[in-house]
Amino acid sequence: MRLVGLSILAIASSATAFSSSSTTLSAIPTRRSTSLSMALTLYGSPGSRSPLVNWAADELNLSLETGDLSKNPHPFGQIPCLTDDNSVVVFESGAILNYLLSKADKKDDDARSAAVGSWIAWANASLDPICFLETPEGKVYDTGLRNPNRRIEKLNQILSDSSYLVPGGFSLADVAVSSYLLYVIQFFPDVELHSKWPHVVRYMKECAERDGYGKAFGSNTQGSCLQKLKAMESGGGKEKKLFGMF
Repeated sequence: MRLVGLSILAIASSATAFSSSSTTLSAIPTRRSTSLSMALTLYGSPGSRSPLVNWAADELNLSLETGDLSKNPHPFGQIPCLTDDNSVVVFESGAILNYLLSKADKKDDDARSAAVGSWIAWANASLDPICFLETPEGKVYDTGLRNPNRRIEKLNQILSDSSYLVPGGFSLADVAVSSYLLYVIQFFPDVELHSKWPHVVRYMKECAERDGYGKAFGSNTQGSCLQKLKAMESGGGKEKKLFGMF
């Protein structure tokens, strides 16, 4: 599943919390690229996976410039896409996160780097299709998190013993995994997760509380997600149906 502009915006139009935050999202702290400064330029928009790239860059203390979408070098014209000096072009969100890791000043040891890279790949290859169910035409129609799932059950078990996914603290593994989980409650606000996976919900809340998440996704989205997660923890996560009719 590809959360590119039109797909996400189509879903977001039916999700009040997400649509109400679009103004805040547009204020993602990036700089407009110029001919004199082209390093780490992000081509993206708020209604795509682009904010998770902004979040990752913030966690790594890397600056991103905003690219002109009419000049997006992605071979399929999709977003996000990242460019760097020396004709570097990186597309697919997972590949971009791994590239940002390579640009960070502070390098992890081999074991931590391998673990982070593995979780980023898992988020794209395994978690994405669980979070977002598609029609044969590729349109998202629901989330698989409404039903029991062995992979999410295992994730819940892992998080019962650890605050984050990789030993040593928060990492881009958590940016990748929690972003998809948090997208779900933006687009499908009636989904209830706590009764099945309480440790996943606690993890989502701790990730959403980070300053970098708020900067990248916008304060409205951050506040809405935290409100939903706290409601889940208190037993009121599932929205009441209007007038009991639907």
